[in-house]
Amino acid sequence: MKVLCVIPARYSSTRLPGKPLAMIAGKPMIQHVYERACRALLPQEVVVATDSKIVADAVESFGGKVMMTSPDHPSGTDRLAEVALSYPDIDVIVNVQGDEPMIPPEVIDKLAQAFEDDKDLNMTTLKTLMSEEEYNNPNAVKVVTDQNGYALYFSRSLLPYPRNKTADFKVYKHVGIYAYRRSFLLSYAAYEPTPLEQIEGLEQLRVLENGQRIKVLESKFQGIGIDTQEDLDAINALFTRMEAMKE
Repeated sequence: MKVLCVIPARYSSTRLPGKPLAMIAGKPMIQHVYERACRALLPQEVVVATDSKIVADAVESFGGKVMMTSPDHPSGTDRLAEVALSYPDIDVIVNVQGDEPMIPPEVIDKLAQAFEDDKDLNMTTLKTLMSEEEYNNPNAVKVVTDQNGYALYFSRSLLPYPRNKTADFKVYKHVGIYAYRRSFLLSYAAYEPTPLEQIEGLEQLRVLENGQRIKVLESKFQGIGIDTQEDLDAINALFTRMEAMKE
């Protein structure tokens, strides 16, 4: 099985302009993500997909591999599919967000390994237990699964609603890291936007609305996406504390 790890990185960001190049502990964010992805064991290659020459130059400056993609893609899935077309011999593509500077390499391997274990699998993602403080946060996406671990629904609203709250009541947060079988990714990218996807603003609902399945693996990784200057300041403070602990 051949695995490719792709890191989409758009330079434009309304809340944090130039986000991929934001400095964290002396390195651009995209370098942290790339170096962590390269530590995963299963991918044969890691590539940054960007529509920005500034980002491409930065990646090449630290020795990373980069592919220029169209600036006209309406979604990250379309950008990923463009990369997939250039890698016809790849079986599985793992999509790591470019704003996850603390992504554990083991998470990438866990997503990829699922395809080795299940030849019928087309798409995987992650979930983690959600803290009660995030229950009513629409930016913290919730997911519910069936008894075999396949997604039933993703929502920005609380799922499940605890009308009869029992001892085993749990809320799971969706962690936006995905892996796809290449052939399925190309089909998925050709789907038209769907009603629930547009209502919730969650692209993965397009898969469910087309009758396809998403395997949701449980992980302890919470995900620390960087969307604002406050997030950037917090992650820099965290890296500073981590470095101090090493001394």
